[in-house]
Amino acid sequence: MLYQNAHLLQIRPASQQWVAGTDMRVLPELKDAWLLTQNGRIKAFGPMSECPQGHHEETLDCTDRILMPAWCDSHSHLVYAGNRESEWMDRLNGLTYEQVAARGGGIVNSAQLLNETPEEEIYQQSKLRLQEVISLGTGALEIKSGYGLTLEGELKMLRVIRRLKEEAPIPIRATFLAAHALPTRYKDDKAAYLQLVIDEMLPRVAGDGLADYIDVFCEKGYFDIQDTELLMEAGARYGLPAKIHVNQFNAFGGVAAAVRHGALSVDHLEELDPVDVRALAGSKTMPVALPGCSFFLGIPYTPGRTLIDAGLPLALATDFNPGSAPSGNMNLVVALACNKMKLTPEEAINAATLNGAYAMGLSSETGSITVGKRTNLILTKRNVSVSSFGYRFGSPLIQQVIEQ
Repeated sequence: MLYQNAHLLQIRPASQQWVAGTDMRVLPELKDAWLLTQNGRIKAFGPMSECPQGHHEETLDCTDRILMPAWCDSHSHLVYAGNRESEWMDRLNGLTYEQVAARGGGIVNSAQLLNETPEEEIYQQSKLRLQEVISLGTGALEIKSGYGLTLEGELKMLRVIRRLKEEAPIPIRATFLAAHALPTRYKDDKAAYLQLVIDEMLPRVAGDGLADYIDVFCEKGYFDIQDTELLMEAGARYGLPAKIHVNQFNAFGGVAAAVRHGALSVDHLEELDPVDVRALAGSKTMPVALPGCSFFLGIPYTPGRTLIDAGLPLALATDFNPGSAPSGNMNLVVALACNKMKLTPEEAINAATLNGAYAMGLSSETGSITVGKRTNLILTKRNVSVSSFGYRFGSPLIQQVIEQ
């Protein structure tokens, strides 16, 4: 396929895995350009003055349109059963997220629904959600387990993720998150549940090749730093690097622990201390903000401005889940990052493409216009600018999502 007369955005060399600090304000571009794809990969691109001549089976005129990498959503819980609309109503009536969880709602509620729902039905529900996020421009996606909280429940989720992974036109990464909450039967015996995760779940998950990463909800009332370190170490023994939920409601040292253990990412960070920023400095751990969760729960937004101004990188993701962020729309995430976190449009797009790809180990596959990367692209409508992604929130700016 030959795309002509396009405004190419986010052009990067293959060696560049992420951008950080002031470099996040730069989006390399090439106007009046062509791009050639072949066998699902970017083969070549350049200025229209050097456009290859001769016969091409398909060509597309992209005049006045941006052609850019599709969104890279590095944190989602897209596989689940049913919904939690009743809990949303409870919160409208004044209950907090923690109060809903304390009365049997939250993650434990989703776990009960998932364990009661046949695997095929979970797959069909999740497939529809996946199709929706792809249509909205997502070109790479991480999906977590964590609504099983039993051996069979977690395996069921991860089998569904594997099936989606095999069938989807986009790359998908699977994360094992059995340490999402304590199931009811273990509410007074966390040590026993951790042993179940380590001794029974992890060997099955790793043995069946069902996960790429391990995750822990490191938060007061859920899993503390010692628990988190124990699970990161166990995951490492099975070849599963860590991606950690941390600092959603409290900052108490989880970021530094994740960095010490070489976590690929630390996600949420709505609460952030100077010690967390210092811990991330010089590391290879990507901070990930989830502004859709902040919007839906009414909690603080991740101080992305603080992280970037400290010279750090930042990624953006949806946190798509039934309880705290029931939307997989990365376009909304980018707009929220600009309007609520005070990122520039360039910073937000870098965070939602190249840095997002890094945060799920896909830097070599997607996230930028680079020869050899996958043809996971967004073609905008006419007269869309870089600023439009933040300014025109809620507007359908995408003309076509290209997934080959």
